[in-house]
Amino acid sequence: MSDRKIFSVVGIFDSAQHLMNAIPDIRKRVNAPLEAYTPYPVEGLDKLLGHRKSPVGGMVLVMGIIGALSALGFELWTSGRDYPQVTAGKPLFSWEAFVPIMFEVTVLFAAFTAGLGMLLLLNRLPMFRHPMLRSSSLPLVTRDRFALAVEARGAEIDVEKITRLLQEFGAKSVEVVEEPAPAGVASPKFFLRTLTAIGIVCILAGFITYWTMKLFPIVKPMVHMLDQPRLNPQSPSRYFSDGSGMRMPVSGTVARGSVPYTIRNQELAGDLVNPLYRTETVLRQGRQAYMNNCSVCHGVLGDGKTSLTKAYGAKPANLVSQSIAGLPDGKLYHVIVAGKNAMASYSAELGEDERWATVHYLRVLQRAANARDEDIPK
Repeated sequence: MSDRKIFSVVGIFDSAQHLMNAIPDIRKRVNAPLEAYTPYPVEGLDKLLGHRKSPVGGMVLVMGIIGALSALGFELWTSGRDYPQVTAGKPLFSWEAFVPIMFEVTVLFAAFTAGLGMLLLLNRLPMFRHPMLRSSSLPLVTRDRFALAVEARGAEIDVEKITRLLQEFGAKSVEVVEEPAPAGVASPKFFLRTLTAIGIVCILAGFITYWTMKLFPIVKPMVHMLDQPRLNPQSPSRYFSDGSGMRMPVSGTVARGSVPYTIRNQELAGDLVNPLYRTETVLRQGRQAYMNNCSVCHGVLGDGKTSLTKAYGAKPANLVSQSIAGLPDGKLYHVIVAGKNAMASYSAELGEDERWATVHYLRVLQRAANARDEDIPK
């Protein structure tokens, strides 16, 4: 025997039953770890060897949950914070729409954890210099034999005693497997050859990809997005009977979070109550809406002095007059929504909060035009 350290003593058995019958007795009489090598999985073998339950299931569960939460957090941040965009009327934080991506990322995390965790952490593969790879017993195991190895794992073992025990409990042959010689430091030529091979493979892959895309720019069913059938806005369509490509909403439907305005005339709107508090933020919002949409006709001060020429023809209302100042908020809101005389509806330009904020700002203009003594700071 050489001076190398002993890795294991391996006994070869003819059947799985002989192997399993020998394991309990050998475990009682040998204080060393056991490992079995079989040509196919043997039910209950891991329990006889004293192996603990595989932690792969727990690892996959934890990483799957982490993957699902990571995908959910990323989607919430991108679609609700970084790039908010309302699609089909759904709210920004619509977790139901995120489920497919969450499922895919969960499977991705779980699959990588199962594969890499089993190979790298538990089985510690790839192990190209495993001592059993050079054993004469391994070719027998890959066919129809069963091997039981008593491993040293850094400790001293009694080879003769273990050999007698294996033969006593049915081993047809016994082999002593030595530790392989220590691997030397890789030479510079090895690294140079490896890097050269990697470089050549990368260049060939890029060259082949480039010319494949040049020679076959369109490969069905993968086509360029610009070549896919689509309908541009305002363009006609022969698919629909009316020839129009842009479709009206289905009758009776409303946008999510929007309440239809059903009041028919200004008198009925008088009972509406402004839902916004008169705060500085609301007044700033109302001023912005007024300056962008109303000041061009009604004037910056709301006094009806328009900035338009005489070609305009219409006479804008004086919004700071006593008659209009005496109107309730609901009637002013109704005019913004439904329009009046030459004034068109601004329901499409202003949201509900912007309309009510504009009404608040009109009250500010009216109070400024009809200031009282107590309004003057002392």
